[in-house]
Amino acid sequence: MTKIHCNGKYTHHVGHAIMSGAVIVLLFFLQSQYNCTGAMETARIQECVDIKSDTVRLDCFDKLTGRKPAVTEKTPLQLEHTEKEQETPQGQPSQPSVLSKDWDLDKKERHFAIRSYRPSYILPIAYNFTPNRDYILDRDSNSKAMHTEAKFQISFKVKLLQDIMDKDVDLWFAYTQLSFWQLYNKAFSSPFRESNYEPELLLNFRTNYDLLGLKGRIINVGLNHQSNGRSEPLSRSWNRIVANLGFEKDNFDFLLKTWYRIPERADNDDNPNIEKYLGYGELWGFYNWGGHRFGLMVRNNLRAWDNKGATQLDWSFPVPFIENKHLHYYIQYFNGYGESLVDYNKSVNRISVGFMLKDW
Repeated sequence: MTKIHCNGKYTHHVGHAIMSGAVIVLLFFLQSQYNCTGAMETARIQECVDIKSDTVRLDCFDKLTGRKPAVTEKTPLQLEHTEKEQETPQGQPSQPSVLSKDWDLDKKERHFAIRSYRPSYILPIAYNFTPNRDYILDRDSNSKAMHTEAKFQISFKVKLLQDIMDKDVDLWFAYTQLSFWQLYNKAFSSPFRESNYEPELLLNFRTNYDLLGLKGRIINVGLNHQSNGRSEPLSRSWNRIVANLGFEKDNFDFLLKTWYRIPERADNDDNPNIEKYLGYGELWGFYNWGGHRFGLMVRNNLRAWDNKGATQLDWSFPVPFIENKHLHYYIQYFNGYGESLVDYNKSVNRISVGFMLKDW
């Protein structure tokens, strides 16, 4: 056994040898770790390089280097959109409802503008299976109306006053014109068979109450005048006090329209007993789905004996390959009394096809 002296040269050389060996082992360990880490980093870089999406590839390099993504400032338009999303109550639709747009119910977007009232449309083909044979186009020639004619309607409203006496009440003026045009009756110069003119003055009460699962949004009260502007014996006119209620639920809209005819003298009444045929009100229902709009109108005089009424079915849908989103195909079916004033006491059975200006 070799005896080692602490102060000897042999001890010194042995210490240097041990330290040198330790350094070599440490360097070898570090080198292997570096090679391993470098290989892993190279593999990660290659994974990022192989990503095709620019956005995802940049995100990969940011994560690899530990860099945090830069915070981009939102444009004023983006900030406005974000604020509107934050202001939308939870569970409520982000877009205003049909009634809200029609009657300007949203306080943040309320303004004076011409808006649609009833649907505006043109129906170039309006075929009447049961035309009024008592109606004569030309009294001199005793000409009759053709089964096929064109039918069109123009309707709008404009707000005159809003927030009357600081209440949720607005004053509106509305106008509707419905015309029947014997477009294909070339033998008699394609005359207009009938036109009805209907101005209205309406107080609209903005409401928000629940009734049988429906949300009550509007109550209209006002005056209505309807006439055809003709001379006797084809003159027709009447004046009414109207009261209408509007409800909505999801994609459904319901309108209950009621009226009371202002009495006239018997010698001045050119459409006597019109209530017998048109009753005292009508119910409208609409359903909106995927750009399609389905409508149903029901009217009845509510009499057990001599019951009379009318039904109208509507279907409008987008016109393909046309960028104008406000123009829709429109199919209308009407059966019953009161399609026009001149035919108020004659039953009509009509199918019509054409175009509608989208009003929702």
